[in-house]
Amino acid sequence: MINRVVLVGRLTKDVEIKKTSSGLSVASFTVACNRRVSGQGQEKQADFINCVAWRQTADFLGQYARKGALVGVEGRIQTRNYDGTDGKKVYVTEVVCDSCQLLESKSTSENRPASTSFDGPSYSGMEASGFEADNAFDDFNAGPSLDISSDDLPF
Repeated sequence: MINRVVLVGRLTKDVEIKKTSSGLSVASFTVACNRRVSGQGQEKQADFINCVAWRQTADFLGQYARKGALVGVEGRIQTRNYDGTDGKKVYVTEVVCDSCQLLESKSTSENRPASTSFDGPSYSGMEASGFEADNAFDDFNAGPSLDISSDDLPF
């Protein structure tokens, strides 16, 4: 069985750091990841994925990661449930991070517009705010194509 997740996206707000009763750091944050909608041209949407990081990873994110930062997250999907204050069962699905990386320089991050908003579920709102996280993907597709036949493959 494999349960592995790799995300690249932007933080929707500053990372929230808490300490457990035993003193462990835990960070909660949400990553907005772009998704192309098939059959609708080049329209894009964003998925907002809840993540949690522990110990040194949590401390690192709390110290250096800010709203709008481009991050890479690697981890696993976890589901859990608990009884809410109203007595109803609450179900949570989140990515438990094994590692997190900041994917842009400090100067690039500081020069980004401060009026960034991740309020809606659609990508178009992010694009209007100056975010174009798919640029790397678009640049990749803009290059010359290669003709590779199955005879060229080593397997």
